[in-house]
Amino acid sequence: MTEPLTLDVRDELRTGGEPLPRILQAVKALAPGQALRLLATFEPLPLYAVLGRQGFGHAATRRGEGDWEVLFEPRATGASQPPAKGASPAATVTSITGWPNPSTYLDNRGLLPPEPMMRILDALEHLRAGEVLEALNEREPVFLYPELHARGATIHTEKTGEGVRVLIRRAGAAP
Repeated sequence: MTEPLTLDVRDELRTGGEPLPRILQAVKALAPGQALRLLATFEPLPLYAVLGRQGFGHAATRRGEGDWEVLFEPRATGASQPPAKGASPAATVTSITGWPNPSTYLDNRGLLPPEPMMRILDALEHLRAGEVLEALNEREPVFLYPELHARGATIHTEKTGEGVRVLIRRAGAAP
C-alpha cells in the first residue's frame, strides 16, 4: 500500500494564508489509491464535502489545541471514478424522500469493531442538525443502532454489493 502524502498547512493558516489551492493541487498529485494526510490548525469541515465529491472519505483526529490531523482516503468502489458531479454514492443506490445528500462519507470496510462505530459516532457529532452521514460497513452495525436512537438520529440501512450502507440523519431541524 502506498504511504499517504502528508501536507502540513498549519503555518500557512497561522499567518492568515489560504491553503485550499495547495490542498487541491496535492489531491491531484496523489497516486491511484493514495491517501492525503492533512495537518491543520482546525478541523476543515467544509473540505469534507469538497473532497467527498471527489471520492474521498475522511477520519479526523484532534491532536491538541490548534492541531488537527485528517486522513483523506479514496473510497473503494467497483469503479475507479468518483461519483458524477452533484451525485453522492447514496444517491446512486437509493433516494430517500426529504433527506439532503450526505455531507460526510466514511468507508469503514476493513476496520474491526468497535472502530466503525466509534468513527460514525465521532463524525455524527460534527454534523449540523438535519445533515446526513453516509457510512459503508462490511457488516450491519447492530450495536450502533441503540446509540443512534439515543441521540435521536434517523437511520436508513441497506445491503449492497459493497457491504452495508448506513445513512444517518442527525436529529434536529435542518439549518
